[in-house]
Amino acid sequence: MDKPVTERISDDRSGSKAAGEYRVLARKYRPSSFGDLVGQDALVRTLKNAITSGRIAQGYMLTGVRGVGKTTTARIIAKALNCIGPDGKGGPTPEPCGVCANCTAIAEDRHVDVLEMDAASRTGIDDIRELLEGVRYRPTSARFKIYIVDEVHMLSDKAFNALLKTLEEPPEHVKFIFATTEIRKVPVTVLSRCQRFDLRRIESEKLQSLFAAVSAKEGAKVDDGALALIARAADGSARDGLSILDQAISQAAGQVVTEDAVRGMLGLADRVMIFDLLDAVMRGDVKTALDLLANQYAAGASPVVVIQDLLELVHWLTRLKVAPEGAADPALAEAERKRGAAMSEKLGMAVITRAWQMLLKGLTEIRSAPMPLQAAEMVLVRIAYAADLPTPADALKALESGGSVAVRAPSMAPPPQRPSTQGSVARAMAPEALPVNEPQAYATPQSFAEIAALFEQKKYAMLAAQLKHNVRLVRFDQGVIEFNTDKNASKDLAGQVGAHLRDWTGQRWMVSVVNAAGQPTLHEQEVEHAKSDPLVKALLDAFPGATIAAIRNAEKK
Repeated sequence: MDKPVTERISDDRSGSKAAGEYRVLARKYRPSSFGDLVGQDALVRTLKNAITSGRIAQGYMLTGVRGVGKTTTARIIAKALNCIGPDGKGGPTPEPCGVCANCTAIAEDRHVDVLEMDAASRTGIDDIRELLEGVRYRPTSARFKIYIVDEVHMLSDKAFNALLKTLEEPPEHVKFIFATTEIRKVPVTVLSRCQRFDLRRIESEKLQSLFAAVSAKEGAKVDDGALALIARAADGSARDGLSILDQAISQAAGQVVTEDAVRGMLGLADRVMIFDLLDAVMRGDVKTALDLLANQYAAGASPVVVIQDLLELVHWLTRLKVAPEGAADPALAEAERKRGAAMSEKLGMAVITRAWQMLLKGLTEIRSAPMPLQAAEMVLVRIAYAADLPTPADALKALESGGSVAVRAPSMAPPPQRPSTQGSVARAMAPEALPVNEPQAYATPQSFAEIAALFEQKKYAMLAAQLKHNVRLVRFDQGVIEFNTDKNASKDLAGQVGAHLRDWTGQRWMVSVVNAAGQPTLHEQEVEHAKSDPLVKALLDAFPGATIAAIRNAEKK
């Protein structure tokens, strides 16, 4: 069983440092063994088993976001392969001792046989040639000569090509370990020669436990709310989170690190204010929304961060609405969970998704705007006024009842159910067609529209769509069909239609493509038919510029 996070913190005090010299937390508590790695259980288990069984690959590819432990894991692998134990007689081990000459030298980054290269600054073929020159020489004092290449995706194409042959068949005393944040930029020829390990983002709960353990070792008092906020801001990166924690402890100057202090330090918006802001916007209360935004801006919150927090909240409310069992967020207080659940119940899905789209578009505008605050205010104003607009269901219901389309009062109530309105409007707009659920005995079609409907009934959607949109009928008689087609129709459309009609009706059909001008397509006829309907005409008058994009035949009751 893995040790808890509180027992997996290694206080790295190695290296010759002057007494009293401060070391940042991200380096001081850098993992020094596989057991210290947090949130990478699958990787740890695989590497331990491989080293124990002697199945050591010639190359490893470590990938993941920044700060999850790629370079640290590479150094631990180097120690595990070169450890000789306290007595100097040990072999490769998944539990490096950390006290032998090799382990100590690797930890202090001074081992002559463990070479680290930053591919971001040494990208050319000459740099790789210089590195490969030393491959043929045996290690000076270690068991393996290990090359660690960080940000390997930055190498040039020529540099990758120069590396291929040596990487595929290196000397038995050489091992390569690569680290990258952009795995897609690494050629597949390199990936195929390495064992790949994907380091996962560390979960917020594990990060919070890690930061709590580090705080206890440092003798600092940090509120649980502050730890949760730091874990959320770290975004899965232990290094980023430890850097934030380090800054927060310094700012507190011996006092308790509070959630408000961390929020102010990071320039984040107040979580409770985000709930109030979204509530005000969805109620159409523009003045309150703008005041809340101005207060957060004065407190140091960036307009971009406020909109990002609103997006996060809208997404969480959507998850609560569609999948409440999987939307639990342990970082939220109980009061926030209850308030979120209430808002999710009151807001309709159409309103939530509309707010998401407007916020997402507004975020792009704010990032490029010369005045971010004013741009954020305009985003909130647009959403507040959009909250007053009727949903399509409201508009259709009003038109069907003979009334006018009125702007409904700001409300958080979900829109009314749509099935009955949809059915009546669809029936009013649909032309004559075969019923959807007709018995399997098919009568001979009496019109071209019935033929298209028959293809829909038989689940040949592509052919039915072409008959409706890409075909202009020239002649229709019993057993004879002539039409012309546009460039989007299949070349063998006539042959397919004839073959299927013969199978379904039991008689031969002569279907051919001609060059003569034909009637409007079935879709064009349906659109004209729909425009003559009073309900549809009223709907088009109420929404100037609207067009009829699709017409569906409703099932007749």
